[in-house]
Amino acid sequence: MKARQAVIMVGGKGTRLRPLTETCPKPVLPVAGKPCIWYLMRSMARAGVEEIILACGYRSEMIEQALGDGSDLGVRITYTYEDEPRGTGGALKLIEGMLDPVFIASNGDVFADIDLDGQVARHLETGADVTVALTPVPNPWEFGVARIADDGSISEFREGLKPGQTFSDLINAGVYVVDKKVLAGIPEGRFYDFSKELFPKIIAEGGKLMGFPLSGTWMDVGRPSDYLKANLHVASGKGSEGAVERSSLQGRVFVGKGAAVSESELSDSVVMEGASVRGSRLSRAVVLPGSKVEGSEVRDSIIGSGCVVEGAVVRNSVLGEGEAVRPGEVRDDGRKVRGRTFLVLSTGSQTLMSALPSSTNLLAAERAFSSILAAYANLNGWNPRSRKAPNAALTTHQVFQEGSA
Repeated sequence: MKARQAVIMVGGKGTRLRPLTETCPKPVLPVAGKPCIWYLMRSMARAGVEEIILACGYRSEMIEQALGDGSDLGVRITYTYEDEPRGTGGALKLIEGMLDPVFIASNGDVFADIDLDGQVARHLETGADVTVALTPVPNPWEFGVARIADDGSISEFREGLKPGQTFSDLINAGVYVVDKKVLAGIPEGRFYDFSKELFPKIIAEGGKLMGFPLSGTWMDVGRPSDYLKANLHVASGKGSEGAVERSSLQGRVFVGKGAAVSESELSDSVVMEGASVRGSRLSRAVVLPGSKVEGSEVRDSIIGSGCVVEGAVVRNSVLGEGEAVRPGEVRDDGRKVRGRTFLVLSTGSQTLMSALPSSTNLLAAERAFSSILAAYANLNGWNPRSRKAPNAALTTHQVFQEGSA
C-alpha cells in the first residue's frame, strides 16, 4: 500500500540565508538548476504520491511560479495558505479536512533525495501514530535528538540540548508518515510544533512513535555553508549543460543550461542558468542565474541572481540579488560559507565537540586527530583503525566540516 498524499510545510522565511531569501523563499532557491524542494517532491513522486499539498506562507506567489502544477513530476500540487506561522502541527490542523487517513508530511527547508517506500511500509506494519525519519549527524545538538528502543520505537525525544548532553546521534530529519487521528489532539488556531509538543504527548500517553532510518541524501539547508554543500552534492552527479571554453574544471563543477564559462578556472563550483564567468577563478562558489563574473576571483561565496562582479575579489560573502562589486574592490563579509571544522568525540552517553580554526582543512584535522588516537591506542591496546574503543571512554570519533559534501 502507498501513501497517496503528502504535505510539505513551506512557510518559513529562511532568515539565516539572507540576503538570498529576501527576494526568494528558501524552498525554491535553486540547487544546480532545480528548486531545492523539487528533489524532495521527486522523492515523493517516486514513492507513489499523487497529490502534494504545499502549506505556504512567506512569498507564496514565488513558490507557485517556481513549481507550477507538478505535472513535470507526474503529481498534482495543491496550494494552501497560512495567514500567520502555525508550526508543523498547526499547519496540518489548518488543512485537516483535506487529508487522507495516512499521509506523508515534511518540512520544506531541507534538501532531500530519499527513499520513502520503506518508511511508509514500516508505518503501516507497526500501526504507528507517527513514523519519523531519523538520520545520524555528527552535530546532533543542533537538532531534535531521538532515543530508540529495541523495537524501533522512539522512547525519548528532546530538543535544545548542548553538546555534552546528547544521548544519541540520531536526529529528526523532518519527514513523517502520519496517521490522521493524531491531529484530533492538536488545538485549533495556534502555533503547535510536532517535535516539541506532539511527540512528547504521544510518548507520555503510551502511543506509538516509531523511528525509521532515512535512506538517501538529506541535508539541512539553513546556512550558506549548507546551501553550498547541497549544490556541490548535485554537481558531483551531473554533467555540465552549458558552454565551457578554454577553461579548467576541477572537482565538483556544474554549468547550467544557457550559462557560459570561458578562460576561467573553476574548482568545486556551480554556475547556474544564464550566468557567465569569463577570465575568472572560482573556488567553492555558487553563481545564481543571470549573474556575470568577469576578471575576478570568487572563493567561499554565493553570488545571488543578477549580480555583476568585475575585476574584483569576493570571498566569504553572500551577495543579494542585483548587487555589484566593481573593479578593484575586495568584498569579504566574513560569512561562514566554507563552514566550521570540528573534532567530535562520542561516548555511549554524550558527544563532545571542539571547533578548529577556520583555516584548518579536513585532511590536516584528521591527521592531527589520528595522533591523539594513536596515543590512546598505545595506552589501551586498541586498534584506532577500527574507530571502536574497548571501553566507554571513547567509542567513536569523527572530523567533519560544515558545507563539505
